[in-house]
Parts: sequence; C-alpha cells; structure tokens
Amino acid sequence: ANAEAAAKLRSSLVRLHKSAADWYHQILMKSPLGEPGRVYLKSRGITSAVAKNWLIGYSPGSPQLLRQWAGENRFSQALLLESGILTENERGAYPRFRDRLMFPIRNDNGEVIAFSGRLLQADAKAAKYLNSPETPIFSKSKVLFGFDKSRRAISKAGQVIVCEGQIDVIMVFEAGLENVVAAQGTAFTEQQGRLLKRHADDVVLCYDSDNAGLKAAERTFQILAPTGLNIKMVALPQGEDPDSLIRKEGAEAFAARIAGA
Repeated sequence: ANAEAAAKLRSSLVRLHKSAADWYHQILMKSPLGEPGRVYLKSRGITSAVAKNWLIGYSPGSPQLLRQWAGENRFSQALLLESGILTENERGAYPRFRDRLMFPIRNDNGEVIAFSGRLLQADAKAAKYLNSPETPIFSKSKVLFGFDKSRRAISKAGQVIVCEGQIDVIMVFEAGLENVVAAQGTAFTEQQGRLLKRHADDVVLCYDSDNAGLKAAERTFQILAPTGLNIKMVALPQGEDPDSLIRKEGAEAFAARIAGA
C-alpha cells in the first residue's frame, strides 16, 4: 500500500508540474503580467520560438492568481506544498516563486519535475536564482539542466560542455552546440559526474571568467576528476559568458573556443 501511495503521489506531482509549467508559460507569452519576462528575454536575444522550445515561463507576484489556477485545476494545497510551488511560514502558505522568470527542470524522460526561478530586478534581499526544494520527484544532486534534450548529442560527441546557468545552456544549445548541460546551482555532485561519464569522456567547463566562475570551475573539477572524465576549461574573456560571446562573435567562433579548450 505504501508503494502504491508513493507512486500515486509521484504521478500527481508530475501532473502538477506539467500543468504549472504550461500556466507559467502562458503568462510569459500572453499575459500583461508576463511583460517583464518578455522584455528581459528580448534583451538576451531569446526568441519566442526558443521560449516555447524550453517552456520558459513567468510566475506572477499575486498569490491570488496561483490560488485561482490551483482551484480550477483541483490541485490541493497539500500537493502544492509538497511540490514546493507553495511554501509556508507562521502566517500561512504563499507562492515560493513570485515575479520570476521560470525555467522548468526536467528528468531524463523529459517530464517537468522542478523549477528554477530567476529574479529580473536586482534585489539585495532575495536570491537571484531560486530552485524547487527536494521532493519525491526531484533530487537536485541527480538532475542536470538540459540533459533530457542534450543526452543524444553528448553521446554522439563523447563530450559535454558544462555551463553555469540555464540561459547559457539554452543559448549554447540553440546555437547548434547541443551537447551542453548545467548543474542545479553552481556545485556539481558525484552522481552528476557519474551520469555524464556514462555518456562522454570529455568535459569542457565553460564558466564565467569572474572570480566566482573560477571558484565554481575549481570545485567542479575536484568533484568530476575522480570519475575519470577528462576535464578542460574554456577561458572566456573577462566579463563575458557563453551567451554574450555567442551573440558577439557567432556560434562558429564559440565552437572554435570549445575546440581549443
């Protein structure tokens, strides 16, 4: 009975995440509330076709809207809390993601199992990126962003490009270098390393050239090296990330940098 209950919860959570991803996506694409997200994506050179391909969304600030959507779809508060889409404090339940650009995180089968939400305004009090908590369907140490889309290209190339952020992964992938992933947050885990090792021998770290980027690359190297992967690093020019470089120099020049890692 326990196994049955667990399976039921998992399938409810998968259904909830798919529905939520679609809802956030509709808000980004069609609602006046999604305007900040559209402006931001445009500034990063992300077209609506790309937003659709990755099901990028926008989470509205109003708790009322989430409540209304959950009611219409008959998602219980208990399920929303379990998923981390709602969170609670002593004053009650409220949406975890408010006024953020939403990136669905998928498992290997391409099912949405979590979200990463990015703040668009600089806010000293809030984290720039906010991820779903650990749930029965999401364990952040095991999942790589973009892997469901890039797995075939990684196996074919025998090489994986590792970026820091979701937008970098999306831009590198859409520029034709499809063998690309990112960890959840900055730190890689041994499990993620073993997952990559099953598909590739070579890793190219493509992190920002600032201090934080170099530190993250160093940490990633220490975790991935014991798995037997060959690790190289692309030195990006100061102040550039993969996304800005691709827009400046084009995809071929970026591919040449990867080849020369």
